Amino acid sequence: MKNMSLKTQVCAVLLIGICAGHASSAFADELTIDGGHSSVLFRVMHKNTAPFYGRFNEVSGTFTLADNPADSSFDVVIKTESVDTNNKKRDGHLKSPDFFNAREFPTISFKSTKVEKGEKDTLKVTGDLTCHGVTKSITIDVVQTGAASGPQGESKGIEAIFTIKRSEFGMEYGLEALGDDVRVIVALEGGKRG
Repeated sequence: MKNMSLKTQVCAVLLIGICAGHASSAFADELTIDGGHSSVLFRVMHKNTAPFYGRFNEVSGTFTLADNPADSSFDVVIKTESVDTNNKKRDGHLKSPDFFNAREFPTISFKSTKVEKGEKDTLKVTGDLTCHGVTKSITIDVVQTGAASGPQGESKGIEAIFTIKRSEFGMEYGLEALGDDVRVIVALEGGKRG
């Protein structure tokens, strides 16, 4: 900057500062999912009579929420062995080859491949859902539910509600009694590793 006038030097410094600010805002910290404050629920219709809910007790992974949606990402892993319907006999059946086959397929996973801005404050997230050994691309709406900072650092929350057909993932047992559509509710809290 030796040969520049003072006015040109000031403009150059300001321009560099603005560009650096935009570059840093394009990236966000990766947040680690807090399994103790996150929930994964599922709902099926029992004999076309009433909705029945279950849950998975173990969920882990990471997610990133960036100012630029394209820089956001989601990587979620659920342990199938942790399925819980408040009935040990039913849980054992769900872990069997009739349903999740937890021994052969110990996890259900979702890894985002594309994130775009959706309607209002939602993100339209496309990714690979792997369940029961089958991987399919799905697109879901993700909403940021809140953010907080405190002695343990910063945390953010997200929620997604979507429906899948279990038959598309090779789980065809009891379709007449339980139906094919499974509504899934995923509510995650993530924080920075300190």
